[in-house]
Amino acid sequence: MEKIKVGVAGLGFIGPAHIEALRRLPDVEVVAINEFGNELAKAKANSLGISKSYGDFKDLLADPEINCVHICTPNFLHYPMAKSALQAGKNVVCEKPLANTVKEAEELVELADKSGLVHAVHFNIRYYPLVRHMRMMREKGELGRIHSIIGTYLQDWLFYETDYNWRLEPDKSGESRAIADIGSHLMDLIEYISGLEVTAVMADFATIHPKRKKPTKEIETYSGKMLKPEDYEEVPINTEDYATVLLRFNDGSKGVVTVSQVSAGRKNRINLEISGAKQTVNWCSESPNQVWIGNRDKANELLMRDPALVHPESAKLISFPGGHNEGFPDTSKQLFKEVYKAIREGKQPSQPSYPAFGDGLRELILCEKIIESHRKEAWIQV
Repeated sequence: MEKIKVGVAGLGFIGPAHIEALRRLPDVEVVAINEFGNELAKAKANSLGISKSYGDFKDLLADPEINCVHICTPNFLHYPMAKSALQAGKNVVCEKPLANTVKEAEELVELADKSGLVHAVHFNIRYYPLVRHMRMMREKGELGRIHSIIGTYLQDWLFYETDYNWRLEPDKSGESRAIADIGSHLMDLIEYISGLEVTAVMADFATIHPKRKKPTKEIETYSGKMLKPEDYEEVPINTEDYATVLLRFNDGSKGVVTVSQVSAGRKNRINLEISGAKQTVNWCSESPNQVWIGNRDKANELLMRDPALVHPESAKLISFPGGHNEGFPDTSKQLFKEVYKAIREGKQPSQPSYPAFGDGLRELILCEKIIESHRKEAWIQV
């Protein structure tokens, strides 16, 4: 079987995670990477055991061997790179957010749909097996009519004023940070599992550190490196460290989400609780191999990830027997399995099982409305 050849652009935190997941697919081969500057690109390629490196994204797109491109660069580059990749006839997997504005995302959706090329957004959290199981519980009527949804996404990697990353700069990451960066995952999960649509939002943001100390030396996301005082310069911060958003859904039910990148001790914690007329379910990303099921008239339940115990639709995302834990790296593998099945078949499905550019557009629409709500201190219709 001939392998599908892939190029990956951007080798910070998430790019190597994509490469690792792709290497677990038997019919896919990462043959090239793109990083800014030929010397850096070559060094990154050597460290990852990849034969070809390109210091210019245009050169990667000109490589006739490459069938699909993964875009793992800073946010402001997603739109121009995805656009040029589609125009070059390449299938595209893009990190979230799909673009920095709704207008850009709309253009990409239109271009992708016209091209017929396979396109996906890396909303990988959908691919925890018990997230899929919660969705199936809802689809099969086990939860009953949903009453409320409570979600949080908490991190601490920006806890100190000396913590710094390109995501703190609006020209690179967009007008929103915590909501756009991690809130997008949470909002996508909520609509994906519940089957509901957010119709109105009321948001309140907080910037805990209005000034931060920017390193004069480059550091990577989650690196945790501390520099000397003389290695910093003080800069103003105009994006949110924390946000709470009230939600109204299209069936009249309610919800609330809180995101924070300054919660000490919370390394990367998504917690989602959905209460229905029959049961409540609760799942946490820091213990992803179990889901809590709440009952009124009998004992509560704790379901462990086991292909023999979950719904068949979610068992498809489980590669190992119960008790053999799977986690974050496995989510990308499972997402990419579905994407590359479509690539091998030669076209984007009319209703793809994986998150496509339209899902990326949806999260940007929600994000823009949330930003507007915070500014106006008012409910905003979506």
